[in-house]
Parts: sequence; structure tokens; C-alpha cells
Amino acid sequence: MRKVLLAALLGSAAAFTVGGASANDDLVKMSQNPKDWVMPAGDYANTRYSKLKQITAANVGKLQVAWTFSTGVLRGHEGGPLIIGDMMYVHTPFPNKVYAIDLSHDNKIVWKYEPRQDPNVIPVMCCDTVNRGLAYGNGKIFLHQADDTLVALDAKTGKLDWSAKNGDPSKGQTGTSAPLVVKDKVLVGTSGGEFGVQCSMTAYDINSGKQVWKAFSEGPDKEIMVDPEKTTVLGKPVGKDSSLKTWQGDQWKIGGGCTWGWVAYDPELDLVYYGSGNPSTWNPKQRPGDNKWSMTIFARNPNTGMAKWVYQMTPHDEWDYDGVNEMILSDETINGKARKLLTHFDRNGLAYTLDRSDGELLVAEKYDPKVNWTTGVDMNKSSPTYGRPKVVDQYSTEHGGEDHNTKGICPAALGSKDEQPAAYSPDTQLFYVPTNHVCMDYEPFKVSYTAGQPYVGATLSMYPPPGDSNMGNFIAWDAKKGKIVWSDPEQFSVWSGALATAGGVVFYGTLEGYLKAVDAKTGKQLYKFKTPSGIIGNVTTYEHNGKQYVAVLSGVGGWAGIGLAAGLTDPHAGLGAVGGYAALSNYTELGGTLTVFALPSAN
Repeated sequence: MRKVLLAALLGSAAAFTVGGASANDDLVKMSQNPKDWVMPAGDYANTRYSKLKQITAANVGKLQVAWTFSTGVLRGHEGGPLIIGDMMYVHTPFPNKVYAIDLSHDNKIVWKYEPRQDPNVIPVMCCDTVNRGLAYGNGKIFLHQADDTLVALDAKTGKLDWSAKNGDPSKGQTGTSAPLVVKDKVLVGTSGGEFGVQCSMTAYDINSGKQVWKAFSEGPDKEIMVDPEKTTVLGKPVGKDSSLKTWQGDQWKIGGGCTWGWVAYDPELDLVYYGSGNPSTWNPKQRPGDNKWSMTIFARNPNTGMAKWVYQMTPHDEWDYDGVNEMILSDETINGKARKLLTHFDRNGLAYTLDRSDGELLVAEKYDPKVNWTTGVDMNKSSPTYGRPKVVDQYSTEHGGEDHNTKGICPAALGSKDEQPAAYSPDTQLFYVPTNHVCMDYEPFKVSYTAGQPYVGATLSMYPPPGDSNMGNFIAWDAKKGKIVWSDPEQFSVWSGALATAGGVVFYGTLEGYLKAVDAKTGKQLYKFKTPSGIIGNVTTYEHNGKQYVAVLSGVGGWAGIGLAAGLTDPHAGLGAVGGYAALSNYTELGGTLTVFALPSAN
């Protein structure tokens, strides 16, 4: 306890010495070495920024393929590899293979892990069999398997150290998220909102796999781990039974609020940040109330799991605007005051900037001009609706009632951005955001709950906004002003994670399969190369033997590419995505390849 208090006083990542302290200290130091990529987003702040600058805006056009690696799996490849010293760790979608590759010995496979999983888990994975990546800590590689099992593998041998059952696939609980190691704990969420799962974030002991705490998104105060007097929302206590009061009867028990997105951590404040997803069912008539705390940003103490503050972005969600997208942490001056900021690009089409110390809402603006379901967020602190979005009745899916098809809603259910993570550059103080430029028709219908069966209750169609042919944009965003600085249109949604570098170059991938490099200041395209399959993976960079490399997984799939990945043809299948992205098959096919790029060696 004395050491914990000392850490709080010093406000330094290096001061944390509880439990597996040395493991965390090592991880913090490793994350500060730009030659490696030791966390899913590169660092605890989720910036996806690299200080490497051998590749610049002046020479990136000379990039060449250095080497490739086939994963042997043909489904959607999200996430990206970890690079730790001479070793690279590559993961796949189901069956969730993990490869350890020696970069110093001709990229030799040192070990391979392939778990034995019941294939019956595949039908209960709502939007492809994806996995968003691995985590590292204390000499272990952590994998969140599709069957919602968290496993710890010896980083040197691949031997299973421990495993923990995080949920039950027979009830719809699955694993797609990347874990995060924080001090002596491994944090992992769960998927299953489309199956009526009561979702949670769970912390496991890094050495034993023993559950330390589990915090649900909705339910009694004890289960959601809030203090009615100390946990705040927009500066005020949440109050007793803050979640229960917003659900009808026991609906919260099948309420969704899943946590399959990304986790960030501020060592100085000792808080972790993540978002919860949509409430179940997609038919809003069947769950009156705000449905707290689905669609919410949580700030929690990683030691105890207790929430310090919460903020619900889309109360009583009527459109499946999950709030799981990444929280990006930065320290900047806004309105003349130095702030510890949290920036979040929500599925609902609004970009939020908050003070991450207390959850004060500073900016909330549309990051796609076509967003029409809301006119914006009430920013008047004296208003009873402060912090809530102002819903346009025409685009309310509840307004017309069940079996009424509400048309022309922007964005579509997959949001103005899904889980594909943005990047932030401290050099430009801009955020680089892969976006969807897609609208939808949404028809809710009554649905009954059966454990392990789909609990959706809506039929969707998706298409580009009226007057536009492009379904995506890659944008640069000023979070302090809430404005787009530049925007590059793309034929399809940009479903890959971005990478910003000190070389003034930003990278991203396209659904057709192109790796693209653009100028960080202007958005001008500097380079592109078509990989073997559509890219929904996250671009990564590292340095080995004095040379900078850029790596990306290609393998079309995910929600946008589910038609190709699963062989679906009904335009309403894939929760509406199959019809919207039908033309994608004209440009790419299934694959599973890691492509690594570098500048040519000097003669």
C-alpha cells in the first residue's frame, strides 16, 4: 500500500511497483523504444504514433516489399503484430493461431500456437471471426481467443502458462478484443451484444490468471462497480441505482453494453479508459429508458475496478452506435488551459474531447458532415439535457414504431468509424481518422430472447450518402476546434487502423487492399501498393538492424467485408453490410498475409 501511495504522489509510470511491478516498469520502458511495438496501439495512450523517421515524406515513394508471410487463414485479419527485440508475434482470426517469428534468422518460425476451439463458436461471432491482437507483459504473450478464453503463452517457447475462461460461447459470449497489460493485471473485454449478453471488463492477475475484478456495463451498482456518491457523470454524482433506473424490469440482464474495443491507460492518473457498446436488442421499443451504462466511456482504477467517472454518448441507442472505439490520450492546451485530454471518435458520428481527469466534456462535433440523426450535443451546462445529443425525429428508429422502415439515416449502424483505430501525431497535433461514409434504412421488429441465439430485432440496408459515390474518407481532425483539416475520399470504407510517424508520413490501408502513405500536413498521397487482399488490419512500424519497416496484415473481412469472408449474398445479411459492400468482390478476394515494407538498401 505504501508503494501505491508513493506512485500516486510521484505521478510517474516508473513509480508503480505493486504486484508484478517490475513487469510493468519494463513494459513502460519498452513502449518508449520506437524500434519495438510492444502494445496493441504502440503505447498506453493509444496514439499509434512512432518516433521513427527514417521513412519520410520525401522518400516514402521509394518503399518496396521487404518480405511477406502467409498466415494460413482466410478470414478477416484485424489488428497487427507485436515486435519485441528480434521477435515478431503475429496473430490470426479463428482459429486464433499465434506465430513467433525470428527477425534475425530469415524470419524463421520459432514457435506456433493453435488452440483447440469448438467451431460452434463461429456462428455466434456477429461480424466475422476477427481478432484485434496480442498483448505482452512479464515474458508472456496474451491472446483473447474466439471462445472467450484468455491465455498466457511463454514468449520464448509458446508454451501455455495459464488460461482463464472469460465467458460462455453457448450464451453468445465471444472474444475478439486485444488485451492490455496494466501493472500486474491483464484487462480484457467481451463480445456478444447481438446475443443479449450482459457485458463486462475483467482484470486477471498476470502471473496466475486469477480473476481480480469484473465490472459489468449495466446492472446494480456493485456489479457495475460505481460508487453512487464518488463516481461522477459530467461533474455530478451518478447516484444510487444509476443503471437499474434506466432499464425496464430485468432487461439489464440481457442488456449488451459489450467491451470489445480498445483500452487506454494513464499511468500518472492511474486510470484505464474504454467504451461500452450497444444495448440489446436493436429494437428500441423493447427497452425503454436511457439503458445506462451502455454506449459509455468508463474511467476506472485498474487496481480496484471502481469507476471514477462515466459519460454516456448515445442514451437509449436506436441505431446500434456502439461506443467501443479507442480513447486517445494527449496533453494539450485548449482554450488557454493545459489539459489532460481524451479524444474519442464515436460510431454515432460525433468526435468527443474530454478532460480525462474528471470527464468534463469540452468538444463534441460531427466528423462527417453527412451525419443527420442529430443536430449535435447540448453543450449548455445549465441545461437539463446537457451532454445529450439532440435527436432529429425524422431519423429516430423508435419514432415510427416497430415494423416501420426509417430511411436515410446517416451514419449507418457501422458508424462514421468502427473499431479501426485512429492515430495522433504530437508533431501536428492532429488526429488521423479512418472513416465510413455510409447511410442506412433501419426497420426494427419484435424479437424474443433465447440464450445463445441472435437477439437483434432489426433489418438494415446500407449505401453511400445521397449525392456521394464514396463510402469512406481518411481525414485529419483538429480535436481542440472540432474541425476537419483535410479529407481524402475512398471508394469503400477505410477499415484499417492508421499509423502516424515522426517522418511526417501517415499510413492506412483500404478495403481493396492498398497500403497508402499520405503527407501528415496536407493529406497528399505519397505512395500506394496493392497487397494480396483487402486491408482491415492496423499499420505498424518498427526498426531492425538499423532499418525502419512498415508492416500490415491484409485479409478482407470484418463487418464491412463479411459478405466475402463468409460467402453471404443476401443484401440484408451481415446486419445489412452484404448489400452495401457487394461491389467489393470486384476488387479483392480472401487472403491472410503479412506484408512488410522498407526503403531499398543503398548501393
